[in-house]
Amino acid sequence: MHLRHWFGMLSAVAASLPFAANAADSIKVGFPIPLSGFASVYGVPIEKGAEMAVQEINAQGGVLGRKLELLERDSKANADEAVRVSRELIIKDNVDFLVGTLTSAEAPAVSTVAKENKIVFIAPASETMMLTDAEHIHPYIFRVATNTEIEGSTGAAELAKWKDVKTVATISPDYSYGRDVEAAFVATLKKLRPDITIVDQQWPKLGEPDFTAFITAQMAKKPDAIHCSLFAGDFVTFAKEAAGLGYFKAIDNRLVDGADVGTTDEAQALGKDYPYGIIGNGYDPVIWGGANEPTAHKKFIEDLKKFTGAKYASGWSVMGYESIYALAEGIKKAGDTKSDDVSTALAGMTWDTPVGKRTFTVKSHETLSPQYWGTMVQDPNYPFAIMKDPQLLPASTATN
Repeated sequence: MHLRHWFGMLSAVAASLPFAANAADSIKVGFPIPLSGFASVYGVPIEKGAEMAVQEINAQGGVLGRKLELLERDSKANADEAVRVSRELIIKDNVDFLVGTLTSAEAPAVSTVAKENKIVFIAPASETMMLTDAEHIHPYIFRVATNTEIEGSTGAAELAKWKDVKTVATISPDYSYGRDVEAAFVATLKKLRPDITIVDQQWPKLGEPDFTAFITAQMAKKPDAIHCSLFAGDFVTFAKEAAGLGYFKAIDNRLVDGADVGTTDEAQALGKDYPYGIIGNGYDPVIWGGANEPTAHKKFIEDLKKFTGAKYASGWSVMGYESIYALAEGIKKAGDTKSDDVSTALAGMTWDTPVGKRTFTVKSHETLSPQYWGTMVQDPNYPFAIMKDPQLLPASTATN
């Protein structure tokens, strides 16, 4: 009797194991992001923000009783590599979702992979219009960042304030992001300041190791001001070379760069070589110094510094952080981890972030996120440039 009872109990336990294991399985999130090369200036902090979000969520019990597991891979800011590691994450590692990529070359390529495999993909940083435009939108792609139309138009509005400027030149990376943002910049500037003439446009390749030829060619045109969309390690290289050639002095530092060079990440990378006086932007200025800092942001920055062990927090980590929390909220709303259900839940969803609420639009699956803009200045309290009086632009977030 006792033996039969024992075998019966073992059979019952064995029968229940698959269900128990399934309940305990983690929710795997593939995270392709540049962890090396010129773009790692932005990529690494985005990854750290995602890691902190995962740690916080898991400490609170996870999502639907399951832990999140982040599987990071180095995309090397290369579309082919981003596709390769994303496919590997889906096929070999059986990830449930994809979050990540940085550049506007990587994200559209990975979006195609997500569409083919019917898996939700959240892009924290890519801004090219082609990621979520009418031709390329699909149920599984979502964007947390702004887009190039908003960024280029805002840059034009800032540059237009310099009333004595009559000639302008542009310099941006020669791929979808750079081309898109400059098209928006020029179109908006023509409307705001028809008296301004575009005298030169330079298109260095992404990851250009030497900007000297582009700088000297542009200086020869003698523009009054510059609109620039170089970013990460490219802007570091460019700024150092340009300063040595007298580029910033020639334009009295009247340069607007909307490629997030206003972040502490970029400022620390350049240190004393930062071209003070230019206008930069970022999703998180980190060091506010004003009354408009969201209360939740103060705690986020302190938590981030503790998590990373850094003296100064990153301005890019918030994007990885927001993306993971968006995914977690989408899973909760869906009640399961099926991408079709989570996709439906994400469309139109609003969630809280350290810098305010964000909402994915139903039509284009993007937040149309505003950014903080301001003049980059020297401050005796910091060994790098900081943004003076950060302003959230565009000022209206009604479309969010």
